[in-house]
Amino acid sequence: MSCPGVRASRVRAGLVGATLLLSGCGFHLEGRYLLPQALTTVRIDAVDTQSEFYFGLRRALLASGAHLTDDIKDQSAAVVHVLADSTSNVILTVSSRNVPSEYELTYAVRFSVDAAGGKQLLAPQQLSQVRDYNYSESAQLAKQREQQILSDALGDELAAVAMRRISSLQQTG
Repeated sequence: MSCPGVRASRVRAGLVGATLLLSGCGFHLEGRYLLPQALTTVRIDAVDTQSEFYFGLRRALLASGAHLTDDIKDQSAAVVHVLADSTSNVILTVSSRNVPSEYELTYAVRFSVDAAGGKQLLAPQQLSQVRDYNYSESAQLAKQREQQILSDALGDELAAVAMRRISSLQQTG
């Protein structure tokens, strides 16, 4: 017969062990990345500050503990340059009435990272994500909303990929 105090201490020991295992393997909460010391203060240099990639990158940097600044004259800030940020739609299939029935949505970004003072930490990186979706004239508003949701999701995914590349600077730099 086991004592409740012994059982509780075994559960605590198991939780502590699991925590140590997870932290030892590099596990981190989703959306949080370990940033290099050079990226404690960051400015995002982007032409389009309303894109989903920009918002996703901003959220991820904040969640990872970076201090964001908009001050162009701040020489102590690292800079993430968003060199290109675009989406495109291509018709994949058409119906027998020559009406588009399937599209391919592509979201592409290109970015680089400079440390404070201008030293390049990450050369320009090209990233893209592609998704297909069906189109129906009878549900035009719903399909336009679906395209917007897909575009937003692709922008978030690309921001996560960019953050993984930025956080990899920790191991190399």
